[in-house]
Amino acid sequence: MYSNKDKVSTQNETVSFSTIKTGADNYEKYLPLLKDKKVGIVTNQTGILSDKTHVVDFLLEKKVALQTIFAPEHGFRGTADAGEHIVDGKDQKTGLPIISLYGDNKKPKPAQLANIDIMIFDLQDVGARFYTYISSLHYVMEACAENNIPLIVFDRPNPNGSIVDGPLLEKEFTSFVGMHPIPLLHGMTIGEYSQMVNGQKWLKDGVQCKLTIIPCIDYKRTMPYSLLVKPSPNLPNDQSINLYASLCLFEGTNVSMGRGTEKQFQIYGSPFLKKTGFSFTPKPNFGAKDPVYNGKECFGEDLTSYPKLNQLELKWLIKAYQNTSDKTKFFNAFFTKLAGTKKLQQQIESGVSEKDIRESWKKDLEAFKTMRKQYLIY
Repeated sequence: MYSNKDKVSTQNETVSFSTIKTGADNYEKYLPLLKDKKVGIVTNQTGILSDKTHVVDFLLEKKVALQTIFAPEHGFRGTADAGEHIVDGKDQKTGLPIISLYGDNKKPKPAQLANIDIMIFDLQDVGARFYTYISSLHYVMEACAENNIPLIVFDRPNPNGSIVDGPLLEKEFTSFVGMHPIPLLHGMTIGEYSQMVNGQKWLKDGVQCKLTIIPCIDYKRTMPYSLLVKPSPNLPNDQSINLYASLCLFEGTNVSMGRGTEKQFQIYGSPFLKKTGFSFTPKPNFGAKDPVYNGKECFGEDLTSYPKLNQLELKWLIKAYQNTSDKTKFFNAFFTKLAGTKKLQQQIESGVSEKDIRESWKKDLEAFKTMRKQYLIY
């Protein structure tokens, strides 16, 4: 396990953003591990170095013997809609085969790993339990463990890395948008998270993979961190990434969170909410070929200038429920999967205050934070 003592130390507590190096940039640590090895990589458009060179191009330039690219939700180039079925193919630039890990094949099959000696995982997470890159991480770790393939995780800062909040997932609601008993915002980097998955023996049959973390340099989780590229089509900027966990709960309701606009995950509304001074009309665009309420005017709120959140925010969800025209049609079955529990919907429907809802998470959150400490790197 990688620990605090391995960290690159710094005497300046306010290291500027420009000095942060991701795991991909920390190549002196990993290139020796790849020498004379046949290498597989799980990555997408977020797998870049600080100069925006893609990690695949960089590895090929360094004569690393890449065999296969494995792509998560949204595909290798990150252009597919959320939930869109991704098919296998070939990267036009490098000629390397691409195997999709989204759709029917979420876990690499033994035959797909037959010519691989070592696997790299390099994806930019955003710190929310239902963001599926950590679900892909689970299945990649499991496949590597079962096939005796070492896994190297190139770590990246979590832009919501100091926030631990929300209800914990209950086991009976496990799905691809919630694999483990963690809160909705887990406050860990993907490297730290992989250590937790391994250490808690959350993989099938309690197997553990041979795991190496390539750490970020000069990073502290309290630092603001702007992503160099969109982590997925509908998270266009820092504001959307900060609001994502709070507004994504609307996916389990009849409210739009701005897919089909240029303000995805920065606005919310529906035709069934009271008319306000703000409205929007979703239309097909990059990342949303057929958005919810396509061509229909939606009433709600614009949060593009809302101050940065340091918690999971429930007030917009509660307000929308209270103002919707027919409360019986507000929630759908997906809400419980996203929340990871039936309790949150029941609390909102029963009129429980946000303060009391938060209080109901407190015991579980404290236990999680205690467990989490042993896996933190930064």
